[in-house]
Amino acid sequence: MSSVRFSLFVLAAGTLAAQHAYTPADIQEGQRLFRENCVLCHGPEGDQVPGVDLAHAKYHQSYSQEALIKIIEDGKPGTGMPPNNLRDFQAESVLAYLHSIAAGGSAAAAHGDASRGQAIFEGKGGCTQCHRIATNGSRVGPDLSDIGSLRRPAELQQSLVDPNAEILPQNRYFRAVTRQGQTVAGRLLNIDTFSVQILDSSEHLISLQRSSLRESGFVEDSPMPSFKNKLSSQELADVVTYLASLKGL
Repeated sequence: MSSVRFSLFVLAAGTLAAQHAYTPADIQEGQRLFRENCVLCHGPEGDQVPGVDLAHAKYHQSYSQEALIKIIEDGKPGTGMPPNNLRDFQAESVLAYLHSIAAGGSAAAAHGDASRGQAIFEGKGGCTQCHRIATNGSRVGPDLSDIGSLRRPAELQQSLVDPNAEILPQNRYFRAVTRQGQTVAGRLLNIDTFSVQILDSSEHLISLQRSSLRESGFVEDSPMPSFKNKLSSQELADVVTYLASLKGL
């Protein structure tokens, strides 16, 4: 997507904010849509295109609110801006979310050190017991090899100190109890009418027949522990800086 898209979002965010009062639910929905449709081209902070910084209102061209919404929905021929399958209110929620980024500022760890963060991640934090980066670590939890391209530092820090604040559907643990009382929990790989496949905490693939289960369902809380009282503020800053540096290959 081209830099035009950045300019659209930034300008619209300020305009819409002046006209409407958006609820936290609106902003959260906008965040979800932005991640699904925009983050790979725009980056988590909206500054992935050189010379354009979404969060700090750096843009090249202005449009009316109506034109912005249509371009977000229909794309812009001749540019890298593709159409999106969004309705008007969804496009507005994306703009509201982008405004919230600008209003809230960046929560990047200003004094974090990526090398120290990596040492904590692989050592004291024990993060590789669940997470994988490139070829190192476990597949039980989400692969974090490109997490810095998908999440803002503020979101990474929140995940470390309050894992239950946001649990993406694909990251929720699944728990099944057989009729014999055996409990299996882990990452859900597949579920259909007849069977369930789970990757347990030892990275073993467990396949269960649904007819053999007494109960099953998603676990409400995140399996990830909070590091709020386990790491110092400097250590948290170092880990956040390390994670934000992970952009994949």
